[in-house]
Amino acid sequence: MIIIVDYGMGNLGSIRNMFSRIGVSSVITGDPAVVARAEKLILPGVGAFDAAMKTLSETGLTEILAQKALVERTPTLGICLGMQLLTRGSEEGVRPGLGWIDAEAKRFPKGEEFKVPHIGWNTVECVGDCPWALPPREEQRFYFVHSYYVQVANEADSLFKTRYGLTFDSGIHHGNIYGFQFHPEKSHKFGMRLFSWFAEI
Repeated sequence: MIIIVDYGMGNLGSIRNMFSRIGVSSVITGDPAVVARAEKLILPGVGAFDAAMKTLSETGLTEILAQKALVERTPTLGICLGMQLLTRGSEEGVRPGLGWIDAEAKRFPKGEEFKVPHIGWNTVECVGDCPWALPPREEQRFYFVHSYYVQVANEADSLFKTRYGLTFDSGIHHGNIYGFQFHPEKSHKFGMRLFSWFAEI
């Protein structure tokens, strides 16, 4: 059972619809008892870092998510803000993140070269060993909407790199935990491939 975690911040319906398009069932819930039965977890997110961490804590989801991801090693995927929550913290707020991956979310610097937020299609480069069958010579394009980017402390945890004024980690990975800064649910065939991979691991 793929659980899309509902904590009030995310494109939940769009993610479920994309899974439906590839013939995979998923459930949207914020009930910790249901989350505890998940075989795979999606942690979406659109909004402010501190508000998200506050909600996860107040709803009792922080503890059960840690049990699933860190103890039971349930495959877990953070999307956009959900990816940033996997890190130690963000320059956007003061609350600590989940801290499951040694990384930090930073604000894009202001400048004339590029606009903030980063909105629209951009390419990604797979670094290291990508664990799914993306065509090696085909350009991979995904849809982004974000003002903060993630920088890993250990390059072994970097999965994708993207260039937007600077080069940032658009995909991260540590064990069973994954994060994508872009929105697979808005990325057509490219997003369908990634969701198909996640459903099969």
